[in-house]
Amino acid sequence: MAVPGLGTLINAAAIVAGAGLGTVAGHRLPDRVRHTVTDVLGLITLVIGGLDVASLVDPALTRAVGGRAPLLIMLGALVIGSVAGAAVHLERRLEQVGEWMQRRLTRGGEAGSFSEGFVTASLVVAVGPLAILGALSDGLGRGIDQLVIKSVMDGVICIAFGASLGWGVAAAALSVIAVQGSFTVVGATLGTLLPDAEIATISAVGGVLLLGVGLRVLNVRQIPVANMLPALIVGPLLTWIVSISR
Repeated sequence: MAVPGLGTLINAAAIVAGAGLGTVAGHRLPDRVRHTVTDVLGLITLVIGGLDVASLVDPALTRAVGGRAPLLIMLGALVIGSVAGAAVHLERRLEQVGEWMQRRLTRGGEAGSFSEGFVTASLVVAVGPLAILGALSDGLGRGIDQLVIKSVMDGVICIAFGASLGWGVAAAALSVIAVQGSFTVVGATLGTLLPDAEIATISAVGGVLLLGVGLRVLNVRQIPVANMLPALIVGPLLTWIVSISR
């Protein structure tokens, strides 16, 4: 039986390795190549986000809250979560964490992209259904297969991010350890998975956040996606409230 948390450690190692490879290789690539890779990554992020938003029609969610409620629940979660995140300046606080880490972990050189690399990569690799389901499965002792798959995906993603955003991408491994480690502890403590309806809500809301990340990567608009992160908590809470009130 795998040791709980092993899947997350493998995931973090893949992120660091991918970011390191991308950073080293990125300096040897022409700007047009790096920009093309970044554009491709942005488009892929939009595709992944769109697929996650499709969780709004997940049968478990529609059975729990009805056919029309999921969209309203997602809207409510994003509005409430965004207001809460903006009120505490969550986006800026994450950037400050990146800046603090930059001062501690770098010796001059490129400074501008460290925070952006940390925040952008963290929002991609630490948000999503695999991060939640994989970590919970790990904590419950059901194996780390999902996290191994996620590790491969994140490693490839971080190669592309590292090529354009540098070493800040590697710091996203700490976000993964914090987020997935928390869900692993929840799985090990509670011994049960979240209901399918709540997981579907998290996936749908996370998909919207990934769409925002994709727009940032493509430089369409710098949407403050980090301010929307509380929606990942509000969403399943609203789903639970609606489901018990039916």
